[in-house]
Amino acid sequence: MGLSRQYLRYVPAALFGLLGSAGGNAAMVALGGERGRGVAVAACEHVFVWDLRKGEKVLILKGLKQEARYLCPSPDGLHLAVGYEDGSIRIFSLLNGEANVTFNGHKAAVTAMQYDQLGGRLVSGSKDTDVIVWDVINESGLYRLKGHKDAVTQVLFLKEKNLLVTSGKDTLVKWWDLDTQHCFKTLVGHRTEVWGMALISEEKRLITGTADSELRVWDISYIQEEVKDPDEPESKKSKGSSPVAEKDTEEDETLELDESPEERLLKCSKVGSIMREGRDRVVTLATDRTGKILACHGTDSVLEVFSILSQEEVQKKLEKKMKKAKKKAKKKSEEEEPEGDVELSLQEEIQRVTNIKASAKIKSFDMILSPKGELKVVLLLQNNIIESYLLNLSAQVPQAVRASKISIGGHRSDVRTLAFSSDNIAILSASAESVKIWNRSTLQCIRTMDCEYALCSFFVPGDRQVIVGTKTGKLQLYDLASGSLMETINAHDGAVWSIALSPDQRGFVTGGADKCVKFWEFELVKDESSVQKRLSMKQVRILQLDEDVLCVRYSPNQKLLAVSLLDCTVKIFYTDTLKFFLSLYGHKLPVLCMDISYDGTLIATGSADRNVKIWGLDFGDCHRSLFAHDDSVMYLQFVAKSHLFFTAGKDGKIKQWDADKFEHIQTLEGHHQEVWCLALSPNGDYVVSASHDKSLRLWERTREPLVLEEEREMVRVAFFLPKMTSRLVFSPAGRFLTFHCGRVRPHAERIMEAIELYREEMVKLKEHKAICKAAGKEVKECFLMCRAGVFPLLQPSEYVLEVFKKVKSSELEESLLVLPFSYVPDLLRLFNEYIRLGAEVELLCRALLFLLKTLMGIYQGAVWILAQVSEQDLFTYNMQVKRETKVKQKVRKLFV
Repeated sequence: MGLSRQYLRYVPAALFGLLGSAGGNAAMVALGGERGRGVAVAACEHVFVWDLRKGEKVLILKGLKQEARYLCPSPDGLHLAVGYEDGSIRIFSLLNGEANVTFNGHKAAVTAMQYDQLGGRLVSGSKDTDVIVWDVINESGLYRLKGHKDAVTQVLFLKEKNLLVTSGKDTLVKWWDLDTQHCFKTLVGHRTEVWGMALISEEKRLITGTADSELRVWDISYIQEEVKDPDEPESKKSKGSSPVAEKDTEEDETLELDESPEERLLKCSKVGSIMREGRDRVVTLATDRTGKILACHGTDSVLEVFSILSQEEVQKKLEKKMKKAKKKAKKKSEEEEPEGDVELSLQEEIQRVTNIKASAKIKSFDMILSPKGELKVVLLLQNNIIESYLLNLSAQVPQAVRASKISIGGHRSDVRTLAFSSDNIAILSASAESVKIWNRSTLQCIRTMDCEYALCSFFVPGDRQVIVGTKTGKLQLYDLASGSLMETINAHDGAVWSIALSPDQRGFVTGGADKCVKFWEFELVKDESSVQKRLSMKQVRILQLDEDVLCVRYSPNQKLLAVSLLDCTVKIFYTDTLKFFLSLYGHKLPVLCMDISYDGTLIATGSADRNVKIWGLDFGDCHRSLFAHDDSVMYLQFVAKSHLFFTAGKDGKIKQWDADKFEHIQTLEGHHQEVWCLALSPNGDYVVSASHDKSLRLWERTREPLVLEEEREMVRVAFFLPKMTSRLVFSPAGRFLTFHCGRVRPHAERIMEAIELYREEMVKLKEHKAICKAAGKEVKECFLMCRAGVFPLLQPSEYVLEVFKKVKSSELEESLLVLPFSYVPDLLRLFNEYIRLGAEVELLCRALLFLLKTLMGIYQGAVWILAQVSEQDLFTYNMQVKRETKVKQKVRKLFV
């Protein structure tokens, strides 16, 4: 049997070109003890922390595979909770960047999170309509709150009360009592989705933002705070109520549904509205940490900032109003007194400060108010920019001043073309507004040059210039040393879809939407203003075709030219005479990309019909058709000096294929949206790709061999394992546990090994005591077998405790749940010994309580099952057991 071919594995090397994902939010964090100096933003699966003063990336909180969706800093500023697309939540330390706690409870993306005032609890809302309250200290879930019918958009803890308020896309705002874990009030006064909420005026008012331009303000009154005189008769109480209050209660009844009216904790009635300038929906509505500033924005580029008066300021304004009213009344008639109480309007309590106009659409913001009265606002924009503004609130006319802008580290729009330099060091990326040159080793942007909408590009031989083909049909030549545009040529009447350098490196060929293939040569020209000659290009030939040209490629010997047309065919011409040679037809949709192997024997084509076809270039026969991607194949390129090639698709995946064996080798997963293009380094060691998620990713070839059978087995396991092993288990205490066999099993196995070792050592210790007693020697109680010196001079019971302490708090109960019952008695005896010694009492009490509740549940279930068995069934079972025992005894006698 022949040797199987070995492949080398490509692994992710870096993610760059991304400042912040538009799908996440921005959160201001402390840097160097200075609050508000740093900002944390979601960046695909990672979280980047940027220094706003220096404009540098100072920390990367590395995620796994799922995209980060929501960030929430802890009240102490030392931790950051990150919610992901798959519903998991990880809490990172901002000091070292490590993930200390992981919560798994949601089935869909996390959409909202908030810490309580002390930071001991975390509440999260998700697209799965559930709200979960987590215990951060014990690393466990407390309870799950169900009630919303659509995705949860905002969750808020009340500081003074043990209450929670949530909003959702189901147009509902729900109030939850966390003591009883039930919804006691539902506001139904909104006609569209509730996208944001904020508590103001010391939690006496609630502001909600929906899909219209109205911010609704609700007045909150707590029933237990109302002072009631027990001696006052009911009739007097009813007479004392004003008609305005009666009207409010009637309106309140129409705007809210009470789940249990007898346990009503508060009243929530609408008091008015504040009109926004934006006409679209509210995207983000929030207050600063002091509750003095309210800000919101829609789908446009304007952030509206409001100032909220405190109770003291409201009282002062009321006194001024009263004085003015009395003066007016005295002028009219000194005997008349002002009728009714003077009240402030809602617009006077919540005053518009100013509007902050950003350079692009706002996706998220965060703000912090300094003790000096200066407001610092950070904006995450849709076009991959982070901006910060300063607003002096003490000024008579506050004006926002832009303090910093982080933009050089990425493109404003999607990257449509990539290219490697001949020395594998520089990477070119071009988008709709700029061309950037990156250093592959440091991933720093070396040059940024303005351009038109770029579609294709390449490095000119010598790596001193680059040429870019644009959507307007122009060829733009840039000099990298000066970063300037040297020349612009109107090459095609339509878009320049493809460009290819000739193998002899003397020229190149372009294909455009004007149904032409044009041949170009490099030349040196001399400008009138300069003494030295510069590089230029001139058109030498043209090939007119019947359809738009989508892609052009030279064969390595430069004898053939392959042209992909809009009629779904690939036509091959002789380069010297431009005579027709072959026509490759078989794709159902146009061929978007293609490439020819290094030896000129194979051509691979990728189409919008999601297939890749491998053709022989000698006769034009199709060797194999491969279903490559779940969407259009956007780019295809062969690895240098091999028949291996890479494809990129709109399904967000990059795949490696073997054109000889027609096998799929490897899938590079990392991008979260469509992959537009990729480029391979000339030596084949690196792959760079660009996606609609604004990120550029670098992949590196390792020396690790890749075995296809093992790779396929891993794919099968990754597909079936989550469905088989991940489920939700409810403990006897009524709390939920997320049970993952793959993670919990190692902890349970370590506990089992430690208990088995404890048993063995106790047996050896008894034997040792018996020998010493017979010999009349002193017994040395020590750990006889030291587990390779990991815990030297430990007692067996102490070793079990050390192993038990290493189990993560969040996985403790799951590990005990899968522990076999035969190990439980020994564990209970050890717990008794530990507690008497006063060692780890809190941890042991928690584990002991869980074990007892679990065992009690099993015992009660067994009693219930036995109670269903009748006496006749028990008698029949006993008789059968006796009969089987007699038969076994007779058979045993026959063989003895």
